Amino acid sequence: MLPGVMEQCGKKGIKNVIIESAGFAENGDSGMALQHELDAIACCYGIRYMGPNCLGVVSARNRFCCFFGGDPRNYDRIFQEPGTLSYVVQSGGIGAFLMESLDSDVASVNKVVSIGNKADVDEADLIDYFQHDETEVIGMYLENFRNGRKLIASAKKSKKPIMVFKVGRTAEGSKAAMSHTAGMANDDKIFEYACRQAGIIRLKSIKELHSLPKVFTTMPVLKGKRIAIFTNTGAFGGITADIMIEEGLQMAQLANGTQQRLRKAGQLFNASNPVDLGPGISKQAIVDIFEILLSASEVDGLISMPNIWHESIFEAVIELVKMCSIYQKPAAIHIPNSVERIISFRKHYRLPLFESPEEAVRALSVSYQYYKYSMKKNILSGFDSKQKKLTDKQDKVAIIA
Repeated sequence: MLPGVMEQCGKKGIKNVIIESAGFAENGDSGMALQHELDAIACCYGIRYMGPNCLGVVSARNRFCCFFGGDPRNYDRIFQEPGTLSYVVQSGGIGAFLMESLDSDVASVNKVVSIGNKADVDEADLIDYFQHDETEVIGMYLENFRNGRKLIASAKKSKKPIMVFKVGRTAEGSKAAMSHTAGMANDDKIFEYACRQAGIIRLKSIKELHSLPKVFTTMPVLKGKRIAIFTNTGAFGGITADIMIEEGLQMAQLANGTQQRLRKAGQLFNASNPVDLGPGISKQAIVDIFEILLSASEVDGLISMPNIWHESIFEAVIELVKMCSIYQKPAAIHIPNSVERIISFRKHYRLPLFESPEEAVRALSVSYQYYKYSMKKNILSGFDSKQKKLTDKQDKVAIIA
């Protein structure tokens, strides 16, 4: 039945098709034969298709949603506030998870593409496509890759950061991937080397797909490893220092002149790194300390962890975000508090807050990783200047459910 519908699409001149139905290569030999039949029809009529065994596409700016089983009303916030994050996922469930998670963050979705078995259109095709729309960060959830050379070639050409979480690091995970999208997860060490060669940022957890991209959309890239830690609750200075060293970043060694300026700015418990302000300090003093640290030549970036007990501290953190743009140095901001409270602050003040010291450190780490990749690629480190945005072309699409 489905090959017949595909042929009808071809005869009507439809060149772009989304096949949401399952029951193809992931179902064994009979399903594989059916998938080959679709390939032959698509080749005959010049059709490009997504899937099969996928959940469809969401395009926020076009207010287009064909996610199978999804109620478009669930994505009202995405349509009202289109973002610059675009995702390629082999699992539609992961796509829904990402969109729902970003509802409480400062970054938002541009497009989400579920590719399922990716019998035709694959992740490399979409990396190429996202070079020419409003996308600033490309996130991917992959269960396998069929054409490693094609993926590496597309990633090497990308002028936008690519962040990937791949399943199948173990034999059990690889087996699960095979039954899900007919994708035998490739050798994990080979994939690791491919990421390094292509300039792809490999993520450590699925949560990082939605928690880390805001370091690119709200901050300049990190151009060095020397980080200053700013806190008014001393314990978190030591906690974060350990995490930083384990992640491969360095504690900035503050010059004597920098420390003298810090002491003049306010009553400090510690003027070396980590800078510990203690509880009794004004908004202006905090703003002054931010500026001293960002302007110091021995500091490449900042991790700011103020415990919040007064509106004036939020006002100071808002000023910090502005100063990062001026000094072209990033800050990863974490408020030591419950995740629920951090999320409420993030939504209310529209601040790029991270939910743990580990997240804040990882954000700077991937920013520096991208900077190194961009230098090797000889491209501009993408977020120091506004990229030109191209208008999406709306294509005629048929959805085969």
